[in-house]
Amino acid sequence: MSGAQEYGAELADFRSRVAELQTARALPAQERLAVLDAALIELQHAAEVLWPRYERLAADDLARGGGRADPREQRLLRALFQRLPVAVVLLDRDCVVRRMNALAARLFRTRPGYAAGRPLTDSLRPGGRAVLRSQVAAVARGEGGRGLVVRLPGPGSDGTTLRVTLAALHPPGEPYPAVLAAFQPTAEGAEDAADAADAADAADAEDAVATLAAPVVPAPGGDPVLAERRDPAQGRDPVPAQADADDRLSTSRPDLDEVTRHAQLLDLLDDMATALLAPPAPADGGPEAVLGRAAAVLHGRFADWVIVDVITDDVSADPARPGIARRLVTLGPPEAVAGGRVVPVAEQDPAGCPLVAEALRDGVAALRVRPPDADAFGRDTSGAPVLVREEVTSLLCVPLRASPAEPVRGALTLFRTGGRGAFEMAEAGVADRVSRHIALALNRALPR
Repeated sequence: MSGAQEYGAELADFRSRVAELQTARALPAQERLAVLDAALIELQHAAEVLWPRYERLAADDLARGGGRADPREQRLLRALFQRLPVAVVLLDRDCVVRRMNALAARLFRTRPGYAAGRPLTDSLRPGGRAVLRSQVAAVARGEGGRGLVVRLPGPGSDGTTLRVTLAALHPPGEPYPAVLAAFQPTAEGAEDAADAADAADAADAEDAVATLAAPVVPAPGGDPVLAERRDPAQGRDPVPAQADADDRLSTSRPDLDEVTRHAQLLDLLDDMATALLAPPAPADGGPEAVLGRAAAVLHGRFADWVIVDVITDDVSADPARPGIARRLVTLGPPEAVAGGRVVPVAEQDPAGCPLVAEALRDGVAALRVRPPDADAFGRDTSGAPVLVREEVTSLLCVPLRASPAEPVRGALTLFRTGGRGAFEMAEAGVADRVSRHIALALNRALPR
């Protein structure tokens, strides 16, 4: 009898003994103690005998038939995977990305190296995350391929709709199957995907034109050195002769988008300072007025939602006690105002929002992109998670504190929803500066 057959027979005996022990539930209470001892013995047998034997069998199987394939074949397969005319992602049974081709990276607006090791479900709208995770697990268990529809965050009520086809793969040398997911935009989502692909193709075309326009550089001896040297052994064009110099020049040139974004952030800080330093009207100098002016600067241009919670009692008496916070400002997008969704958020108790409570208690700022915890900002008065209902794709929650030595006066929370770009680290730094400016203005408006 082979090792696998012997192990299978022993495992079958173990299962029969466990099934017999399960019938002990009908025994009288005084007779169950002996059955408990027998169950503990079976558990010890499974942990100390069956599991190590399984590991040895799996290692032997990999040693016999799981050797590495020809490196040239592996390179060919990787190249084919990257050049497939369909967006494909290789997933494990937990829906974590193992590999992603170029079209999939464009579709999900990410980089393959960044996506590897992260759950693919984080890139979807909340309603489809659990569905995809369950279907991928079913395919990995060997229950057959299947298809489903998911949606990416984006403008509109449905975002970008994708048809997903799942199939199981058995990579050589690996004990568990993988799942290959192919994504194709449906009729209503094809236009958005095509726009993203056209933008990427245009960037590639610009790079190609720049390469063709590169000048020929003469060598010191008078013979021209071609801007590109061909490697006969490889049959392809390697790095240009002037690559190092061009790289130095390109890195010294500022990126136009980066410069523009930096100027926009400086304008935001300037407008915020102007709004906070402007002299208030005689009857318009309370904390609500200060926060209203600050929120108006942030709303729309920097965030879709602006929420401010303030501790209105005297926090200087006991800095260790966070005090009672009240939500003084809640600004949402126009569609949320028209749909009556702003009022439930405004009536929310700040103590029921974990991120806000942490900012008020510990003075900790939080940046979340595609927040995995649906209850991170609590639930509204109807019981719905705020982040899910408003389709929040990224958020910032920063404490309102003039300096680390002073008590926290409140918390500023910013949401971005739909297809708007996520908050970046530079924007988080701006939000931190804005929170200090608001805290300084609150120190004059709140009781000391």
